[in-house]
Amino acid sequence: MRVGGIIEVKANGGLYSAKGSWTYNLGKEKRETVLGSDTTHGFKTAPQEAMIEGAITDNIDLNLEELVLLEDATITLRLANGKIIVLKDGFFAGDGNVTTEEGEIEVKFVSATGTADEVR
Repeated sequence: MRVGGIIEVKANGGLYSAKGSWTYNLGKEKRETVLGSDTTHGFKTAPQEAMIEGAITDNIDLNLEELVLLEDATITLRLANGKIIVLKDGFFAGDGNVTTEEGEIEVKFVSATGTADEVR
């Protein structure tokens, strides 16, 4: 069973040239242990951002200004194992730097409403 490999990244239906390793978070509450002096007392929660991040390759068709100003977008990350991560109300959260050696742009998309779903 394939668990890794080729991925596909889209924003509002437009395909990006994804490269390397990508990270995503569905934005569910993070649980942290609450320890007492005798034993574990339970847990507390903290919010996390729903996000998708990785790197893309710059090309003649990519409009960098549109990318860094992107907001209210639906971002999809299609994984090699068949899952699709859907980030709703996404915006670009990064600096927009481009390396010239490989034309690489680090990208991070964050949901303004904290919404991301895992579709199987």
